[in-house]
Amino acid sequence: MICAKCNFQNEETVEFCKNCDEKLIAPQTQPETAQTSGSQPEGSVKLVIFVIAVIVCVALSALMYKFFERTTENPQVIVPADFIEPQYGIEMMFVLGGTFIMGCTPEQEDDCMDDERPVREVTLSDFYIGKYEITQAQWTAVMGADNNPSAFRGDNLPVERVSWNEVREFIEKLNGITGGNYRLPTEAEWEYAARGGAQSRGYKYSGSNTIDDVAWYWGNSGYVTNHVGTKRANELGIHDMSGNVYEWVLDWYGHYNDNPQTDPRGPVVGMSRVIRGGSWYDAWSERVTARDFDNPDNRGGNLGFRLARGLD
Repeated sequence: MICAKCNFQNEETVEFCKNCDEKLIAPQTQPETAQTSGSQPEGSVKLVIFVIAVIVCVALSALMYKFFERTTENPQVIVPADFIEPQYGIEMMFVLGGTFIMGCTPEQEDDCMDDERPVREVTLSDFYIGKYEITQAQWTAVMGADNNPSAFRGDNLPVERVSWNEVREFIEKLNGITGGNYRLPTEAEWEYAARGGAQSRGYKYSGSNTIDDVAWYWGNSGYVTNHVGTKRANELGIHDMSGNVYEWVLDWYGHYNDNPQTDPRGPVVGMSRVIRGGSWYDAWSERVTARDFDNPDNRGGNLGFRLARGLD
């Protein structure tokens, strides 16, 4: 109790102050829960911070899980899927390496030839391969406007009537101008890419079991070459690996053996170079396993090519 007159505090339970006989009154107090205006209780602030931290941690964990889930299911997402050579517009598709069975596999049914056997296990490193066959516009941009050997003329038609040796000259000149490391694909790289690589669905032709879906051949070509990329792409987004023009590859032609191989490059020497994929005037060789060959100096009206390169 406090004296209202002299402010004397008396702890005894009496009614009047002993100093001045003034009536005592009870002191005024504020509730214990009262807070400064605009402030939050310290415990509430800590709780809010804790909840926010939990939410952030859960969100980050979910993002990391989805990232690693995607890279496990499809490692290609962490590697550039393709690029375009800027000077000549040559589109290159990334092919994730892997192991596959090369040669006469069951989807080819009874159409295989003897040189597609025996099948063998092949393991390939990552590489790039052309999305399209090299066009006449790209050929003349590198080799000169007056150097177009093609019988069927058109900028977006595949260049044809080019020999293996002339293709080598084109690649040497292209690499000299661009500083690149372009080359022809090996026969194993070509077949792996035509099959759809690691995304293969086991088609007979490159991207389908129905030849008309993916290939220009004698039954639909009009007996001429056709613009690249106008038929459906295969599993890797690559066009015309069945039909339009045969494609030169790097290897000398030779017979298979059944030994497992890693990044094979074919025989060391030979008489003929391998050609793959069939062309506008035939039907049997559009299959992904079909093989043919020609003299490296030959300039047939159905011979073209696409580029490849390593990752280095």
